[in-house]
Amino acid sequence: MLAIIFEYFCTKISTMPFQKLKPEIKTILENDNLSVDHRLSQVCEVLKENIPYYDWVGFYFKNGDKDELKLRSFAGEPTDHTIIPFGKGICGQVAVSNENFVVPDVKAQTNYIACSINVKAEIVVPLFLNGENIGQIDIDSHTPDPFSKEDEEFLEWVNEKVAEVLS
Repeated sequence: MLAIIFEYFCTKISTMPFQKLKPEIKTILENDNLSVDHRLSQVCEVLKENIPYYDWVGFYFKNGDKDELKLRSFAGEPTDHTIIPFGKGICGQVAVSNENFVVPDVKAQTNYIACSINVKAEIVVPLFLNGENIGQIDIDSHTPDPFSKEDEEFLEWVNEKVAEVLS
């Protein structure tokens, strides 16, 4: 019984930051006085500043008719990877697979594009608009294996809200 209570308590603690951030994310995205790019940048900043293991947060989108992604907004260290071909790296693989990709240890990935020597883990969640994968949110972490199912569910929710702004 004690184990069940402990597991419940740990789950509640791990989802609390996400639940607290939802109203702030909604307010940012619903602010029509700011450009979409400004709102996306603010979302990246809020996530990076409020989730301790989110060290780099960015939105990549399909680059026109090209089979590549283009970085649109981010928070964290600047990156040279502003264009990523479909299939290359974790982001490029998600552009093709249309599925979340959680990487607990980037060194274990053969098709990984290193953005920083400090990155230990990555999560990429596709962003759909009218059933089409148009982009993704990408999170790099300096913490080994930090991402949970709650991170995936929260980032899926963020992308749903972003899609509403883009529709």
